[in-house]
Parts: sequence; structure tokens; C-alpha cells
Amino acid sequence: MFPAENIRDWRTMNVVDPDGSKIGTLESVYVDTTTDQPFFAAVTTGFIGRHKLTFVPLTGATVAPDHITVTVSKDLTKNAPSIDTDGELTVEQEPDVFAHYSLPYTGGVRRLARR
Repeated sequence: MFPAENIRDWRTMNVVDPDGSKIGTLESVYVDTTTDQPFFAAVTTGFIGRHKLTFVPLTGATVAPDHITVTVSKDLTKNAPSIDTDGELTVEQEPDVFAHYSLPYTGGVRRLARR
């Protein structure tokens, strides 16, 4: 994994898939509340006037000087759960984010916190 203390430095970096296709721009990072480790990126996607924040898993991601490479394809992220650019991920939406990427989710406790 990569050091969580550098999260603020990652903002506005391009997020790319394993093939180098740009998914979007990093807006914020959601950490796992049980480990305080980065778990999902909230990535600005869409086009001018219709931007949204799409959730992309950071498991296995690598950070380069000018971008973050994630392990999921751009195609998989296209239908991923998203929120408005000024929105907040609710507790009720969390299971859908995990399920979209077939990641295990234990309900009852808030799993993600925005950093």
C-alpha cells in the first residue's frame, strides 16, 4: 500500500486504469475506518457541466509523480456508484460501492470516511 499521510498531495492527479486510459481526476480519498488506509478514490468524471464523483477502489493502486494507476478498467468504473460533486456518500450507499467491485462489505458500521 502507499502512505496515507500523502493523500492531500494526490488531489487533482489523473487516475488511470491498467491500460493507461484516463478515468478522471482524483477529488478525494475515502479511507477504511477500521484501518485508516486509503480504500476508494472519489474521481471526478463526466464532461463539462455534468461532472460527478465516481468511486474507484485503491486496492493495489500505484502512485506515480503525475498519476495514480488503479487495478480496475475504465469500463468497469463507467457504471460504478457515484454522487454529485458536492454530495456525500451515505451509509445506505456504501454497500452498493463495495458490491459493484465485488468487494466484501460488513454492514452495521460506517466503513468509509472522506479525507
